[in-house]
Amino acid sequence: MGSAAGRRTVRQVLIVNAQAITGEALSIRTEGDIILDVGPHVRTRTGEEVVDLAGGTVIPGLHDHHVHLRAVAAAGASVSVGPPEVADAEALRRVLRATEPRQDGWIRAVGYHDSVAGELDRRQLDDVISTVPVRVQHRSGAMWILNSAGLAALGRSDHPTGRLFREDAEVAASTVHAPVDFAPVSARLSAYGVVGVTEATPNLTADELDSFDAAVGDGRLRQRVLVLSHDTGHTHLGFGPIKRILDDDTLDLDDLTQWVERNHRKGVAVAMHCVTVVQLVVAVAALRAAGSMVGDRIEHAAMVPEEMIDDLVDLGVTVVTQPNFVAERGEQYLQDIPAADLPQLWRLASLLRAGVAVAAGTDAPFGDLDPWACMRAARDRLCASGAVLSVPERVSAHTALRLFLGEPLAPAQARVLAPGARADLTLLSEPSDVVLDELTAELVAGTVIGGVLYRNR
Repeated sequence: MGSAAGRRTVRQVLIVNAQAITGEALSIRTEGDIILDVGPHVRTRTGEEVVDLAGGTVIPGLHDHHVHLRAVAAAGASVSVGPPEVADAEALRRVLRATEPRQDGWIRAVGYHDSVAGELDRRQLDDVISTVPVRVQHRSGAMWILNSAGLAALGRSDHPTGRLFREDAEVAASTVHAPVDFAPVSARLSAYGVVGVTEATPNLTADELDSFDAAVGDGRLRQRVLVLSHDTGHTHLGFGPIKRILDDDTLDLDDLTQWVERNHRKGVAVAMHCVTVVQLVVAVAALRAAGSMVGDRIEHAAMVPEEMIDDLVDLGVTVVTQPNFVAERGEQYLQDIPAADLPQLWRLASLLRAGVAVAAGTDAPFGDLDPWACMRAARDRLCASGAVLSVPERVSAHTALRLFLGEPLAPAQARVLAPGARADLTLLSEPSDVVLDELTAELVAGTVIGGVLYRNR
């Protein structure tokens, strides 16, 4: 397909000698940002760029339905301090002491889990590093742990533990001084065949929305971006359901019900972050009391008791799940979760069989940004050790792929390759049977986003 990682805008592109994911011969012509022609054999026109896939596969471009792009960009300048690479307190000490501060003067670490050194606090971090500000993000993304120098930099020296729960925005506002560079993240996404993302961080500020809008507008962020925040009229962004994070300690059914009602009255769907059974129970109760509407979502649904599956069907909500965590965190689940509860964890096949609308996202940077790894986890349910977590929840490779082919605003509604559709495509170097067998980003030969071809090889 030519030289590495180039970008070229052309009026027309014709993709030939390709096949659909179902194996049929396929040619596609794009004009501008629209698919113009689709068929087994489309004739070449003078002046158009011809891309010969030599028997490879074309699919609708992948969409990651739950990701945190600003955090992904920040994680690129951070050190990982979670298992399995960092497995104990001594390894944590060694890694942090070997890390140079960033340009802003901080040491920023991510991915921490309590299995490494317990409930980390300021005093433990002070024992490791006391003179440089340090902040460590818990793997859940819900907490930052700061040492005393870090707390002083934030004007929080009197905080007893340095464990700042759900204060991500405050920490970021006090520590991030350079504009977010979305270009490297966007290039990585293109290499995976990702044409669009749903930015799942709730309550984005005006400045954060401005940065997204500007990055999409000037091409630093190639992908289409749907945000789960209020529509503020930014030209280059899409706005979807409004997201709310639920935490066990602050659940209030009446307040949540009123929040759902307020958004629904404005014609806005809701997306609720549910990772525990009690969070799901309250979310379902709020939707039953307020009434559900098309577009309502449950983010994660990490734990779903069997008796609640029918509730999800009745409400018509879409579950946006992350089966990649089976592969990434499976060993920890097997240690921490009672065996009787494991069948509830990261359900997939059982939800689909019941008729629940399901799509997937990577939850990067808290999960791996690679959607193909997520697909393999959905198909295989393999932990790192080779143990299998809930065989009945396995799905076919084709079903796993479809989890990333949905419309941004209707994640479980698969996009199709048809005239008039937006020219967002993933080009794969091998036939469909190989693609489905391997489910790997190594087969992504190029990505077409809005008619612009980005070549990987």
